[in-house]
Amino acid sequence: MSASNCLRCLGRPSVAGASRGVVVPVFAPRTAAPFSTTAVQNALPAKPKSAEHQDRSVRVYRAGRKMTIKKKNTQDRGKPPLPGERKAFRKKIVLSNDNAFPVPWVTEMEASSLSNENKVGSIVSLPPALQDQLRATEAFQPTQTWGLFRKPSTLIRKETVELTGKMEKAVENKQTARIVLAGEKISGKSTMLLQAQSHAYLNNWIVIHFPDAQELTNGSTEYAPIPNTENPTLYMQQNYCLKLLQSIKKANEKILAKLLSVSNHNELPQNITVNQPLLSLINAAKEAEGAWSVFQALWSELNAQGVNRPPILLSMDNLPHIMKMSEYRSASFDKIHSHDLSLVRLFTEALAGNTRFPSGGAVIAATNRNNGPRIPSMELALKQRLAEQIKAVEGEEAPEPPVRDPYFKGYDDRVEKVLKTVEVMEVNKIGKREARSLMEYWAASGLLRTTVDEQVVSEKWTLGGCGVLGEMERAALLTMKI
Repeated sequence: MSASNCLRCLGRPSVAGASRGVVVPVFAPRTAAPFSTTAVQNALPAKPKSAEHQDRSVRVYRAGRKMTIKKKNTQDRGKPPLPGERKAFRKKIVLSNDNAFPVPWVTEMEASSLSNENKVGSIVSLPPALQDQLRATEAFQPTQTWGLFRKPSTLIRKETVELTGKMEKAVENKQTARIVLAGEKISGKSTMLLQAQSHAYLNNWIVIHFPDAQELTNGSTEYAPIPNTENPTLYMQQNYCLKLLQSIKKANEKILAKLLSVSNHNELPQNITVNQPLLSLINAAKEAEGAWSVFQALWSELNAQGVNRPPILLSMDNLPHIMKMSEYRSASFDKIHSHDLSLVRLFTEALAGNTRFPSGGAVIAATNRNNGPRIPSMELALKQRLAEQIKAVEGEEAPEPPVRDPYFKGYDDRVEKVLKTVEVMEVNKIGKREARSLMEYWAASGLLRTTVDEQVVSEKWTLGGCGVLGEMERAALLTMKI
């Protein structure tokens, strides 16, 4: 609102006030006004926004209004990894190190090396052909220290000779050795499983290996119900079957080329007649759609009775993952038990002793304490089998096998039925003699930069949990400053 009188008029009496008889005080004129709009009117006009700022904004016109939305500053993060590239890098296996020194006294593994008691505590290297076979079946683990040495080598332990001896005894009697490898964390169970496969390959066995049971049950592969299966309904995993057939072909190609079929298989994508090599039977699986039927035909041919077939080794790592409910769902959205998956059922039937190999063989599974789930039924069954084995040796002085907890309701009868008659082998710690041999190999390779004497061996053996193989590697190799 504008004032009724200007500043100059404040110096004399107001006419309006005098007419009303009001005395108006007289003020001296000021040199500066307390409030003015002159500076705003005389200011320069605002500069237009720069072109760079206008490019980073987006103008949106909506119902007669003008709204400006600023874009976030996006950084160029490079090309994202392709599908499967991260997994391939995570599972990459390096088997040699050119910077490590060659150890002259290490000999190559032979067919009888792992079953010779005189070689307990010695180091043997894996032949190149055997490395290719083990790589095809994914027997090497990314967490193992193969890439630190000049060439992959392994320590022959007392348990190694015992395990291979049981395999050979089973073949002599045309029986099936069913063994579960148990023990502490990073004690060498997967390496023991690799040694069993090496012994089988060098003695011309057929090896079928499941490298990680978790891949069968964690819901990462496609699955479908098998027609005409009820109570329970079985499910097949076609993509995994195709991958398994390819690994069997690469690892056992020379033996499969010599074995001939004994039956006609007209139901396969490619017609297979009698007296055709089993290698051509596997080659019939061109796509994932017919992989399960091809695997069934191959399994029936390998177990054909009355025919000269080589021994079979069926092995699996991370056993606890198949002793629980899987992550797959049925049509009614109920969880599927792992034993209702066809490949898992094939392995559990062999582990339970319901499958007979014509020329004998072995079914070996290894437990896992790193990422394996706790299965009360499996742990109880393994403790019971171990107590029964101790009681058979020591007699009545041995403690009684443990029983179920009456207040726990999470036991699984199907798991206990599979593990009811298996043999449990504990893979725990190595002795100081084996530790010294191993540390001398590390020192000769240039990785352990100290003199290997009794004091150093006792130190590393003690720091490694009194002989736990993985802990010794952590204490001596993985904490080096090079």
